[in-house]
Amino acid sequence: MNDSSRLTLRIEIARTLSGIRAEQWDALTDGNPFVSWAWLEAMERAGCVDGTTGWVSHHLLAWEGVRLVGAIPAYLKFHSYGEFVYDWAWANLADRLGEPYYPKLIAASPFSPVTGPRVLVSPALLSEPMRYHAVFQALLEQARSAVDERRCTGLHVLFPDEAQHQLIEPSGARWLTRVAHQYHWHNRGYRDFEDFLEPFRSHRRKEIRRERRIVRDAGFTVEAVSGSDITEEMIDQVYAFYSDTTDRYMGGHRYLSRQFFGLVHERMPEAIVLFLARNRESEVVAGTFNMRSQDRLFGRYWGSTVEAPYLHFETCFYAMIDYACAHGYKVIEPGAGGDHKYARGFEPVRTFSTHYMASPRMHMVLAQHLAREREFVSREIDAMVEHSPLRIKETIQLPDGGNVEG
Repeated sequence: MNDSSRLTLRIEIARTLSGIRAEQWDALTDGNPFVSWAWLEAMERAGCVDGTTGWVSHHLLAWEGVRLVGAIPAYLKFHSYGEFVYDWAWANLADRLGEPYYPKLIAASPFSPVTGPRVLVSPALLSEPMRYHAVFQALLEQARSAVDERRCTGLHVLFPDEAQHQLIEPSGARWLTRVAHQYHWHNRGYRDFEDFLEPFRSHRRKEIRRERRIVRDAGFTVEAVSGSDITEEMIDQVYAFYSDTTDRYMGGHRYLSRQFFGLVHERMPEAIVLFLARNRESEVVAGTFNMRSQDRLFGRYWGSTVEAPYLHFETCFYAMIDYACAHGYKVIEPGAGGDHKYARGFEPVRTFSTHYMASPRMHMVLAQHLAREREFVSREIDAMVEHSPLRIKETIQLPDGGNVEG
């Protein structure tokens, strides 16, 4: 793409997605539900972002004439809640340096620690790599310009997939890379759950079978419900579970409203999979709200009205693995945190965030810190792979392009 064709791009800021047609926006995505128009606009319409939440929509749109060819779902932030790339220590550092840390600009899917595209470029341009990269870089450049124009302290791209991370990192800006890890489940062609258990070391295989047996003997069953089979009553139930969990463990700080769950159910039911646990009386006593793409399941929100051993593992992990084996899903991303996932066959994978700091002093200090942090994370992942409960014989491909022998 030469310079003259590059000038045909027009980049605008959108304060809301309501003025963008859903089909225009979704034509830019790869089917990841967390950057779909339905999901992101529901956040706005339900008041989960904008208003008094400390999230202000600041989406970047790239147009060629009347055609939307690129976008970044972006937000001005006045705190660090709901991001899952924990930077409270960075805010404290800025305070010690006598510098502000907010507002900042983030490219993200709010409240969703899920990997995916963050710079959306029309897949139609993949056949023209120079044009594709020109749109990609123009959006990033405009995002960095927005940092200066809005007097933000930096630009933070949260949970980009590996392909996007590799495009962002060498793009010429003063980027800092942060590496963390999550636990993801990988389907190696398993026929069923027992086939999945076969590579486990013997003691872990027996322990997982014991956990499932305890749940079954206590009279609980877990069913998967998706698409048009999901009822409003079920959405009420899973929202009640979500509310109970936030009341117990997050001080009642709920990011999402009942209206949001209802809008997602109305707009994209085929992307939802619920796992509902019933007792002997067929009452729903626990459940999870999950999303899916063509080849991935994403575990999101869990809750329960009973205290029962291993019911959490059955509803959140084992039933989902059953479902993935039966329906051919390649990966399960169950969200951030949870070392207990590692013992149950979820493998450590690198996740990325990329940061542009406007302050040279912040950049210098964080660059040194992040280099040490990346080395620590790498050693931690290597150790977990070496001592994995899985006896996987083939080479495990890591998200950073490296590999180790399982």
